[in-house]
Amino acid sequence: MNNKQEMDKENKIVVFGDKNIRRTWYQDEWWFSVVDIVQALTESTNPSDYLKKMRKRDEELSKGWGQIVTPLSIQTDGGAQKTNCANTEGVFRIIQSIPSQKAEPFKKWLAKVGYERVQEIENPELAQERMKQIYEQKGYSKDWIDKRLRGIAIRQNLTDEWKERGLTSSKDYSILTAEISKATFGMTPSEYKAHKGLTKKNENLRDHMTDLELIFNMLGEKMTTEISKKEKPKGLVENKQVAKRGGNVAGNARKDAEKELGHGIVSEGNYLDSPENQQGLMS
Repeated sequence: MNNKQEMDKENKIVVFGDKNIRRTWYQDEWWFSVVDIVQALTESTNPSDYLKKMRKRDEELSKGWGQIVTPLSIQTDGGAQKTNCANTEGVFRIIQSIPSQKAEPFKKWLAKVGYERVQEIENPELAQERMKQIYEQKGYSKDWIDKRLRGIAIRQNLTDEWKERGLTSSKDYSILTAEISKATFGMTPSEYKAHKGLTKKNENLRDHMTDLELIFNMLGEKMTTEISKKEKPKGLVENKQVAKRGGNVAGNARKDAEKELGHGIVSEGNYLDSPENQQGLMS
């Protein structure tokens, strides 16, 4: 690849030529080795020393270093070792402090993203339009995109309701989501991903759902929201019961639909599978 840089679209991080940037999965997202990134951007023979000088130069970065960087165990040729890592947001902040020509494309990208974000805050419809464009570029139909965006809004309403009930951790949300999914489709999200053959941790299950799968998923989450608003459950145990009940409504509706259609709703395939595979996808 020589000195050509490219964006790894799957992991949302920059890779330079043959420079390997180590990573580890932590708190439901990728965290990357800071020294590897610095070395890739600067070609420094001593990236650790470069980091020290960079922090002295950038006082604001140094002040927030503890929030940006976390020591994590990461695999090396000699086995696992602790090394400072940052998530994607942290990596972008570090890149801003590197006076390297290689970092310039990413500084410009950050400026563009920041400007777009300000626009979206002032006019939320812009964010929705940009999301539509992304899905269109991936080949999804307008009908599917409309359902997907509606599902995102319903999901947001559900998490807002859980916050009202005093639940704020991602772990709690995962537990409750699993209850809804199991009651709706007969399997948890992780089981569902395995059923669809999705092996990568950062693949979004909902982006691989068919129209009907999205519809019943929305029904389960919407019913959970409405029951919660009515009964105001307290704590994780009570909210799990509500999640199961909300999912059961969707699960029963799914079973009725399957009887009428004569085939299952739960799919092993991806919505973007070729048309000739669509009949088998729903079997």
